Amino acid sequence: MSRIAKSAKGEECQVRMPNICNHNPETTIFAHINGGGMGMKQPDTEGAYCCSTCHDMLDGRAVNYAAMTAEQCEYFNMSLKLHHHEGAMRTRKILIDKGLIMIK
Repeated sequence: MSRIAKSAKGEECQVRMPNICNHNPETTIFAHINGGGMGMKQPDTEGAYCCSTCHDMLDGRAVNYAAMTAEQCEYFNMSLKLHHHEGAMRTRKILIDKGLIMIK
């Protein structure tokens, strides 16, 4: 586990999905943005501090896609991506402030 991933312990969730987020820093992990390919992860610069319930939504463990139309699934997935990307943006700011990411 990288220093960046370890830094998530005890941090506030930065994904913050409305009516989903549990706001419990004890459950926060570092969630990488999807898109690295099967069995691969994006770099740590592309991830967010994420609580367990937001993470369950992002990874599809708490979603009943069978109850949605194709259009609803597409809209829902775009919403998840937006929340995750916004969380990654907020997390990068924290990582810069902690000195874990440096911009030259």
